[in-house]
Amino acid sequence: MKTLVLGASGATGKLLVQQLLNKEHEIKIVVRSLEKIPKSWKENSSIEIIHASILDLSTTEMIDLTENCSSIVSCLGHNLNWKGIYGKPRKLVTDAAQRLCDAVGKNKITKPVKYILMNTTGNRNIDLDEKISFGQKCVLALLRLMLPPHVDNEKAAKYLSKEIGQHNKHIEWTAVRPDGLTDEERVSQYQVYQSPTRSAIFDAGKTSRINVGNFMTRLIDEQDLWEKWKGKMPVIYNANCDG
Repeated sequence: MKTLVLGASGATGKLLVQQLLNKEHEIKIVVRSLEKIPKSWKENSSIEIIHASILDLSTTEMIDLTENCSSIVSCLGHNLNWKGIYGKPRKLVTDAAQRLCDAVGKNKITKPVKYILMNTTGNRNIDLDEKISFGQKCVLALLRLMLPPHVDNEKAAKYLSKEIGQHNKHIEWTAVRPDGLTDEERVSQYQVYQSPTRSAIFDAGKTSRINVGNFMTRLIDEQDLWEKWKGKMPVIYNANCDG
């Protein structure tokens, strides 16, 4: 069985793919630009590279893409430029989740596929009714008005929580919520919580991208860890004094 990675050419996606390769996983990746991935990947028989935009794939192609995949990881995000933030597709993350989950449901599978969504601490877990300050509520309301990618992240998590739910026979899911992302060369100690322990807006912590990749790799590999966090939205912080 294989792991399908979306957003593999992004800053976090690359680190995830490399850690999966280190663990000898068979991988499928979907990338819009071949120039953004390492040459070594193109020469690695453990990686199947699909050169496409995920939302341009037909329903049949989606079904073929998810066939023989025991896990799907979405590190999709919007480019931080005017077109990426305000242009189409505005619901990249949400639409990809919906179409991929629908495709999985049309495949003949013997056990649920793991769907791991990279999300953000700026998105509350509505299943837990997480409490935030009035000030943070105001800022998030402005973000919803001004930044379509934030709305996309919220809707993607809501789709998994409310539409896929806790007892879907085809999909099990988790939405990993890092705080302020940083770049580090090595995996370091990190802590995982059910809900944020600090304000994502006014007191953000730090989470290295390589730690996010490590946690998602472990969710795929370690069934006990998966059982702990499936159907939930774990928050991950670097284990240091800064968060």
